[in-house]
Amino acid sequence: MLDKPAPDIELPATGGKNIQLSALLGKIVVLYFYPKDNTPGCTTEGQHFRDLHGQFTKAGCVVFGVSRDSIKSHENFKAKMSFPFELLSDAEEEACKDFGVIKMKNMYGKKVRGIERSTFVIDAKGIVRREWRGVKVPGHVQEVLEFVKTL
Repeated sequence: MLDKPAPDIELPATGGKNIQLSALLGKIVVLYFYPKDNTPGCTTEGQHFRDLHGQFTKAGCVVFGVSRDSIKSHENFKAKMSFPFELLSDAEEEACKDFGVIKMKNMYGKKVRGIERSTFVIDAKGIVRREWRGVKVPGHVQEVLEFVKTL
């Protein structure tokens, strides 16, 4: 997937929008896939993107969070956390499949199918320039920002 065109996904987003990647050509896009709204790691990751959002914007970048949660869940999560970016609902797992982020994971000793926390940076020409998989939250968003600044 690296150095190849990003899949042209289109997903419903918070704020009553639909977001299509091909419509964002000319901007750097950060897509971060996370397992579930209102869970500790996902909340912390979103807060880090929120807190550095101004710097992402200054770098000519738009940020989107993606999970399988419903738009209603996303709207509540976004409002509660004051996220300045849209959350995309991938209930059908289309984008998850396109980006290969669905994995079998261990939850309290049980095998469950879910989203592996992953982030993708897509350049202004629509090419995937960097990917992080199996992300650990501490320091991650700062690392993504440093990479975006090099584009």
